[in-house]
Amino acid sequence: MMRVLAQRLATSALSLVLLVTMVFFMIYATPGGPAYSILGVHASPLAVAALDRQMGLEHPLWQQYLTWWIHLLHGNLGYSFTQHAPVIDLMGSYLHNTLLLDAVAAGLAITLSIALGLLQGATAGRGLGRVIGAWQIVTYSLPSFFVGTVLILVFAADLGWLPPGGIRGSTGGPGFAADLWRHLLLPAVTLALPLTAGLSRYFGQQVRHEYREDYVRAARARGLAPLRIALAHVLRNAVRPLVTVIGLSVPALFVGGVLTESVFNYPGLGWLLWRSALEQDYPTVTALVLLIGLLTILGNLLADIINSLLDVQVRYD
Repeated sequence: MMRVLAQRLATSALSLVLLVTMVFFMIYATPGGPAYSILGVHASPLAVAALDRQMGLEHPLWQQYLTWWIHLLHGNLGYSFTQHAPVIDLMGSYLHNTLLLDAVAAGLAITLSIALGLLQGATAGRGLGRVIGAWQIVTYSLPSFFVGTVLILVFAADLGWLPPGGIRGSTGGPGFAADLWRHLLLPAVTLALPLTAGLSRYFGQQVRHEYREDYVRAARARGLAPLRIALAHVLRNAVRPLVTVIGLSVPALFVGGVLTESVFNYPGLGWLLWRSALEQDYPTVTALVLLIGLLTILGNLLADIINSLLDVQVRYD
């Protein structure tokens, strides 16, 4: 297992190097270079030259590449010229909100996906299985901004049960946790629904495959209850492939959060990316793109490690 882990760590490190390199050279593919991307196409040549000197863009490309790596390794992600703050500080001020929302949405999605997948796999070819399959297709196809808007209209505007956006109304006291959960519920459901549809459909296929295996027929022949077969046998074998898909879905939570956080005015990294793109805040957008790529690499690595722990006999080519 240690050899497999070392291989995966080496692959992840190489992927990270390629990611940083691609982002660096994409910066210079923008029309006019990074300075015009930050200042706008109508910036004066004097302003562009001054920013080039400030950012070290007058140096040779290889030197800028090495400087880029040095800055990244020291946690220097640049400076936001629109919000007048280091990008790393901006990201840090919004990170905990995104982690909280993503954790709630992921927990909800994984729980519902396993329950729906088991039910769909056990009822394959019957009415309930077809209904779940149709729900998965429709839900996965709906854009998150539409789902979020509908939830706001129904549960906030019409019924008045939940707040339409933000993160909290009260700043402390005994009602703080309840108020926070009320603000989290709608954006978490919006973010979890398409993920639930995709994961449960994949997991349902794995469950159907397991129900065709000989060990399930043997368990039925021994008179085991259907619920025990599903939880003690089918679930254990079908969940391993799902772990990989969950790992790959980590960046999807962040990307989906861009629209979800903007719809609900939720102050997280997705909302920061959306706002920075509108304001052409180039350093912040670049740092967040790097973060999405890093999450993809880490999600892959985490899925491999968990799969190895679930089955010590797993071997990778």
